[in-house]
Amino acid sequence: MKSYLFPGQGAQFVGMGKDLYDHSQRAKSLFENANEILGFRITDIMFSGTEEDLKQTNVTQPAIFLHSVILAKELGNDFQPDMVAGHSLGEFSALVAANAITFEDGLRLVSARANAMQKACEIRPSTMAAILGLDDFTVEDVCQRISDIVVPANYNCPGQLVISGTIEGIDKACELLTAAGAKRALKLNVGGAFHSPLMEAARVELQAAIEATELKEPICPVYQNIDAKPYKDVSSIKHNLIAQLTGAVRWTQTIEKMLEHGADSFTEVGPGSVLQGLVKKVNRAVETSSASLS
Repeated sequence: MKSYLFPGQGAQFVGMGKDLYDHSQRAKSLFENANEILGFRITDIMFSGTEEDLKQTNVTQPAIFLHSVILAKELGNDFQPDMVAGHSLGEFSALVAANAITFEDGLRLVSARANAMQKACEIRPSTMAAILGLDDFTVEDVCQRISDIVVPANYNCPGQLVISGTIEGIDKACELLTAAGAKRALKLNVGGAFHSPLMEAARVELQAAIEATELKEPICPVYQNIDAKPYKDVSSIKHNLIAQLTGAVRWTQTIEKMLEHGADSFTEVGPGSVLQGLVKKVNRAVETSSASLS
């Protein structure tokens, strides 16, 4: 069964999407439509901006979404998924690619999400850290024992769990997890505690936007981050999208569930190849590839 995966924040690079823009009039039209919807020329930043410009949340999230969704559309009849999933932001790309949300509505939601997350980051200083080489239970246990807000945020693959919380809480967690045997406890260069209770203000803001957006039943099951289960029911998909902002991305469990349900190949649609690497950490034997116009 063919499975398609859509990346999240961190996959961006300067020049992303330029080949799509130059490849076809349809892709160019979609990019220009995006510029109008966003109210600024995101294509200028994507194609020839600085890395620093591209790292701004209000640019990064729409940029990755655009690259992924327009690439999926350019695949045409070659894009016939049996199942899809997206990592964090990528869940929105997956839903648009699976025809559950229109391109325009998806972009508006992603832009609203990015802006809401940026505002939530400014309310209270917070951050994230990647914990490598420990089992999930140990990381979860240490997080629960810290008085500050610290929670598991991204279950990326076996032995790689990203935690999210206050700066003080993350510092303490890194110290305790290193003592518990972590190979590395690496603080990430991010502006806030994504997928944690510290994103509550963003969740409330995005909830209104999601509830006001029309969704249709997707063409295939969408495996959602919040519980790694497949969904086609519109009300459930909306509920899970809202919960995702303050809940963990259960990516390891998502890949395991897709494999259990018959996935035998995974194609990453969007910039980079991070998700292929994570899939290989779950099951080295499974076939992975990058979507390509060729």
